[in-house]
Amino acid sequence: MRPLPEIERRIAAVGAAPDPAGSAAELLLLGEEVLEHWIVARGDGPTEETREGFRLLALHRQGAKGEPSFNACRETCRELVYHYNLITMDPSHPETERRLAMAALVANHLFLFVTGKMQVDKLGEFCCSSRPLHANAG
Repeated sequence: MRPLPEIERRIAAVGAAPDPAGSAAELLLLGEEVLEHWIVARGDGPTEETREGFRLLALHRQGAKGEPSFNACRETCRELVYHYNLITMDPSHPETERRLAMAALVANHLFLFVTGKMQVDKLGEFCCSSRPLHANAG
């Protein structure tokens, strides 16, 4: 499991790679690693199972057990899977570059939510722009 700062750097750099399908796969893996950090921080071992064919979704489910506010990032995980599917099913599609950029934004959003949640327990109870996180940022 890579350190969180390295994951953040990789998410930012992935869009520049020449292989869209490989880049989409790496973003999915980076999303998994972010969720692994959350699960390990809670004292559990990350699952190797899949949900709907994706480990990312199984990790999200594991991370949300006993933590209802963590469900705030469920759709973010699903959106990352969606962009992965769009890119890998047709890497030569004219919209692939835009889709990859969007996948990187979604992966970054997941990163920001999870790392914010690790700092502010109540994050996600209303939305990821929760006031406590911003109040502490100033």
